[in-house]
Amino acid sequence: MSKLHLYTNSLFDDLRQQQDELADRAVSALIQNPDWVKTINSWERIPDKLSQDFSKEVTDFFEFYRRKDSSDVRAILERGQQFFEENGDFYTALLGFYSLPYCYAFADGAEVLVRSKRIIDAIGERLGETGYFVMEIFRPGAFISDNRAYLVCAKVRLIHAYSRYFIKHYAKDWQSAYGMPVNQEDMIGTNIAFSQIVLRGLFKLGISIDEAEHQAVLAYWRWIGELIGIDVNYWPETSKEAFELDKLIRSRNIRASAAGQKLIGALLSYYRKAVPDAALASQVEGIVSFFLGKEASKALNLKSKISFQGDLLGLFFKLNGLKNFGAKKSYTTLKRALDQQQIQQFGKLMTIQLPVISRS
Repeated sequence: MSKLHLYTNSLFDDLRQQQDELADRAVSALIQNPDWVKTINSWERIPDKLSQDFSKEVTDFFEFYRRKDSSDVRAILERGQQFFEENGDFYTALLGFYSLPYCYAFADGAEVLVRSKRIIDAIGERLGETGYFVMEIFRPGAFISDNRAYLVCAKVRLIHAYSRYFIKHYAKDWQSAYGMPVNQEDMIGTNIAFSQIVLRGLFKLGISIDEAEHQAVLAYWRWIGELIGIDVNYWPETSKEAFELDKLIRSRNIRASAAGQKLIGALLSYYRKAVPDAALASQVEGIVSFFLGKEASKALNLKSKISFQGDLLGLFFKLNGLKNFGAKKSYTTLKRALDQQQIQQFGKLMTIQLPVISRS
């Protein structure tokens, strides 16, 4: 049954007031028990037997993942991982040049992001963590023969809940007009940015994606969305539904904000310093503006006057990928290159760790 009837302002007004009770209850317990956080951060995967010291809230949260069975979606997972195997270099580039700036153009959602000092002051590390998340969820065999990605999704979900907790308890300037922090609409919009918007970016680069591939990527992110606390009843299954969902979210959320402009300023400044290719680094504002289009670029106050042709930019990305990742594209070569970049830049590989809050 088509989901187009769900994409209405009234229903999405409701979603702005909905969050993720399972994760929120767990974080309330973790805040009171920082030693439990240290235990979770020491895991490589969710263990078969959880600590008996954990409260019911924390145990219930991780039991959600232990009960997940990927056997019914194995074909979906394999297709999604194969798509990333073939397009991972473009995929990761578009996350940085299109998906993240796109999220910054969502004024109310940007109010959450700008309140995290790490996004502004340590943006490189934050991007590294996002890259780690994407590489782990698309790792060959993830959720099928390799269950490490369940823990990665659980941590991302808990970090969202930490953000909600700290805004609720400490952000004196939070306004009800923003909606509830890290609400269901914002989470769905972010999931769209990491799936539908990447596919749109590929199209802008002159790379054709057929309907079967489109649906495969959407189905993969439905699985991820459920694991990170999204109400997937609203998740699109076809390119038409994805187009209409994104259209609705854009119309509701894209507008100028000081928060969004501060975020994009920090991102572009980082790119100009960190992107190894000098030609690419000098054109980052124009490239981001090319992908975003006029409406989102205006919201973020991007003023690039450079006109790009998508096929030529796609060729440039391809040549840059050949230089960085080699002629044989694969998950392994991409991960090796990204790992080397992180070690050179940060002196370590980035992972996702829950914050340990010392009680005083």
